[in-house]
Amino acid sequence: MIPDRIIISGGGTAGHLFPALALGRKLLEKAPGAAITYVGSQRPFEQQLMQHHRVEFIPLRIEGLKGRGVKTLRALWLLPGAFWRSFRLLRRLRPRLVVGVGGYSAGPVVLLASWMNIPTLILEQNRRPGFTNRLLLRFVDRAVAAFESSLPEFKGKGVFLGTPVREEFTHLPAKVRNHRLTLLIFGGSQGSHFLNQAMVASLPLLEDLRERVRIFHQTGKKDLAWVRESYDRYGMDDVIVSDFFHDMAQYFQESDLIICRAGASTVAELIAARKASLLVPFAAAADDHQTQNAREVERAGGAEVLRERDFTPEAFSKRIKDLIRDKSAITRMEKNLDRLQTQGAADRIADLCLDLMQRRN
Repeated sequence: MIPDRIIISGGGTAGHLFPALALGRKLLEKAPGAAITYVGSQRPFEQQLMQHHRVEFIPLRIEGLKGRGVKTLRALWLLPGAFWRSFRLLRRLRPRLVVGVGGYSAGPVVLLASWMNIPTLILEQNRRPGFTNRLLLRFVDRAVAAFESSLPEFKGKGVFLGTPVREEFTHLPAKVRNHRLTLLIFGGSQGSHFLNQAMVASLPLLEDLRERVRIFHQTGKKDLAWVRESYDRYGMDDVIVSDFFHDMAQYFQESDLIICRAGASTVAELIAARKASLLVPFAAAADDHQTQNAREVERAGGAEVLRERDFTPEAFSKRIKDLIRDKSAITRMEKNLDRLQTQGAADRIADLCLDLMQRRN
C-alpha cells in the first residue's frame, strides 16, 4: 500500500523549521504509516539542518519578495519556476495534506495545493501573521495561531493551539541555582551580529564578575573567532562559545537567564521550557513582529524587553548585576510563563491535520 503523504512546506529560518520538524515527528507518532516530505528553499542552513535531522527534504529555487529592494526583481523572476516545480511535485507525490509553516517557500506549494483541492493548513508562530500567511489565508482550510490574541486576524479560519516545539524543551527540570548566574546568549540560528557586539562591549563592565558569571554564547559562523578571542582577552574562562548549539535544550536547562532575539520559535521554546529571558527584538524584522512577540511575553511577566536602541553596555551590565544580587526576579519570570502555556501544541495540531485528511477523504 502506498503510504499517506504529507508535505510540510516553509522555512528560511529555524523559527519555521523547528516547528515543522516537531509537527512532522508528532504526525509520524500518530500515523506511523504516513510519509513526510519537507519542502523549503535552497538556503545552505536549511539543507544542512534537514540533513542533520535525516528527513526527506526538497529545496525549491525561490527567494523572498518583501523588503528586499532591487533583489525583489530577481525573486519575481524566480517565482514562475517555483510554481512550476511545486505543481510537478504535487502531481508526483499526490499528498493528502499540505501544511505551510511560514516563510516564502510555503507560498507556491500551499497555494497550488488549495487549487488542486488538497486539504491545506497554515501555522503562524508570530503574534501578527507574516506576509506569506496573510496572502495564503483566503485559500487555506484552517490556520493555527500561536497567540490567542491573534485570532481576530484569521477571519474565522483561526484556531488557537500554540506552536509545536521540540519535545526536549517541554520536560526540562528546573535549574538548581547556585552562587553563579549562568547566561545563554544567542541570536537565532544564524547568530546576531548586534547581540555579539553588544555582549562583547559589555565585557569590560562584567570583568569583576568573572567568578560569578557563567556564559554560553552561540555566535553564528561569521562572528565566532573574534567573539571567542574577546572572552579570552577579558579573562572570562567559564565560557562556551560556538557557532551553533545542536543540543540547545540542554543549554536552556543549565541556564538561569537567556538573552536572545524574539523570533517565534525562540519565544515558543522559552515558554515551553519556562525560562526567564531578556528579549532584544530584531529591529529590522518584517512588520516589527519580534517586538510584538516580545511584548506578549513581557505582559505576562515572563520576560524583560530591551529594544536595540536602548541596549547599552551600562544598562545591560547593571541588570546582570541586579539579578546576581536578587535571583528571585528570575524565579518570578519562570512562574509567570505558566500563563502562556499551551500544553500539547504539537499533539493538537497533528490531530487537526489528521482530521482534515479524514474529512476530505
